[in-house]
Amino acid sequence: MTARSTRRTTAARSRLAAVGSIAVAGALILTGCGDQTKDGGADSTDTATAAAPLADKLPKEIRDKGVIKVGSDIAYAPVEFKDSSGKTVGIDPDLAAAMGKQLGVTFEFENGTFDSLITGLRSKRYDIAMSAMTDTKDRQEGIDSDTGKKVGEGVDFVDYFTAGVSIYTQKGKNTDIKTWSDLCGKKIVVQRGTVSEDLAKSESKKCPGGKKISIEPFDNDQQAQTRLRAGGADAGSSDFPVAAYAVKTSGGGNDFQLVGEQVEAAPYGIAVAKNNTQLRDALKAALDAIIANGEYDKVIKKWGVEDGAVKEATINGGK
Repeated sequence: MTARSTRRTTAARSRLAAVGSIAVAGALILTGCGDQTKDGGADSTDTATAAAPLADKLPKEIRDKGVIKVGSDIAYAPVEFKDSSGKTVGIDPDLAAAMGKQLGVTFEFENGTFDSLITGLRSKRYDIAMSAMTDTKDRQEGIDSDTGKKVGEGVDFVDYFTAGVSIYTQKGKNTDIKTWSDLCGKKIVVQRGTVSEDLAKSESKKCPGGKKISIEPFDNDQQAQTRLRAGGADAGSSDFPVAAYAVKTSGGGNDFQLVGEQVEAAPYGIAVAKNNTQLRDALKAALDAIIANGEYDKVIKKWGVEDGAVKEATINGGK
């Protein structure tokens, strides 16, 4: 994962190079060097185009600012999280940094609770939301999955990864839990507003009377893991990459274990406001570009999540 400071430095150098070229061209105009000015301008344009070949696809407002504001729940390792030095790292920031090179902008990640990200997008606090967010028809259409009622205009998604949902337990405990039906009469911890919470609610309705699943939601997945680690629940559930990372790293691999198979495989999408189709299409073009040039595969392999890789960007591929 590339830290924010690195992404800013790369983008800043590109912008400074462009500004320097413009300044030189302006000086040549003032001194009357006719043909040299023309050549210098062409070179500057060629350099800028080579450095950020997809910049002209962005909305002018974002292109001028040089920044895409990203709403993200930065507590969802390995997708996005803070490392020991406090830098934002993970799959999403790395992919965003690679896309930023294509677009000539910096992706600035701003932390927020997961269930508030679409609201922040709607209020224009963020330009996009990129946070291991599953692309679903309900989110596309602005439907509350609990009530079935429309609560907003919905969002468009640029899909960039595929992941299912997994169950994990304390290592060596609750060995009878293998499937979601085994959770009937037990307690599960999840992150609020996620597919794991939706699935737990759905599965609980299938349980016999008096043996519903007790669901305890938290603002972020780390809080849910802490609760399970302390023995406050029988199981936890997260997207497969997150659950697998927790099993591998928490307590040196001694805290948790994955149980059963991942289910409900679905795409992660970058959420964009419905009325911002130019930004949506620019993101798709940038994602396709890094898939084609190999940068996407480098990021996916770096974090050990090759099973979720996609071969092309898709708009609103969720069901």
